[in-house]
Amino acid sequence: MTSAALLAGFDAGQTHTSCRLARLNRNGDPLVLAEGEGPGVSHLDAPGGEQRFAQALVQSLAAARSALPQQHPSQGLALAAAAIGASGIEAGSALQPRGQRLAAAALQLAAARVVVTGDERTALEGARGAASAGILLISGTGCIALGRNAQGRQHRCGGWGWLLDGAGSAADIGRDGLALSLQMADGRQRDTGLRQALWNALELAADDPAAPQAIKALVVQPGFGAAGLARLAPVVHQQAEVGDAQALAIVRRSAEALTAMATTIAIQLQLDGPPVWPAGGALAHLGLLRQHLATTLAHQCPGAHLAPAAGDGCDGALQLARALAWRPGLD
Repeated sequence: MTSAALLAGFDAGQTHTSCRLARLNRNGDPLVLAEGEGPGVSHLDAPGGEQRFAQALVQSLAAARSALPQQHPSQGLALAAAAIGASGIEAGSALQPRGQRLAAAALQLAAARVVVTGDERTALEGARGAASAGILLISGTGCIALGRNAQGRQHRCGGWGWLLDGAGSAADIGRDGLALSLQMADGRQRDTGLRQALWNALELAADDPAAPQAIKALVVQPGFGAAGLARLAPVVHQQAEVGDAQALAIVRRSAEALTAMATTIAIQLQLDGPPVWPAGGALAHLGLLRQHLATTLAHQCPGAHLAPAAGDGCDGALQLARALAWRPGLD
């Protein structure tokens, strides 16, 4: 494979999908050219899951291509290889070859030129850079943790879907806040500014007696789901920042849940004071959550510490695409 090869690395989450295009430099490393975004993905077995997956790849690739500078030499190049880290596609599961087939068709590539795996795998690859061991901790719409030791053994915690295992995620923060607001509305909990802030975000009046029924109907709509709950997490977090005790308790519980995943991985892989690479929108944008995570992590897993990631999921995906590009017999 020559340095003219065009590679694509995808990070396909539940909220949005990023595509990063690169060419190989003289050393054989990916040189990033452009990036674009498309819609998010859902589990392949969810209604419309396969269509959403293909659409996310096609649209994000098109956006990345349109971001290439005009008259750039790569404008007319076809893809040589692509790697996709996707939410809900477990490495080693029956979904992986299915995702592989869908991706190959959507990107018009031979199956041998595509790799599809869980987004936690590509994120770990991007985060660790040259480090041989450490733990990736993702909190976005959903949450998952994945660690690696110096021998290359990996262990994963969480990521079993937002209905079953979302503690520590933005969706869970939003859900817990919304559930609490309904308990405030019917008198089970003391009413605070959290209820009004959340209902305002949903364009509902805090004094509207019909609002609880409207919320009950809203959360079961097909387009709401985990992403709809996750969009409420910043509202809960903001209330925690201004001192709402109920909101603060939600944020603290989420930090403790994330810490439990990282601590379990450290024990399973016998990691001594490992770096923990935070990733995902919740840990990137919710400063109080990250602050409490650092505190609980230091207390429960001595020596473990939050560390800046070397790269992100798209970087990790590009590394996998690079390996495909250099695989013998693909020229």
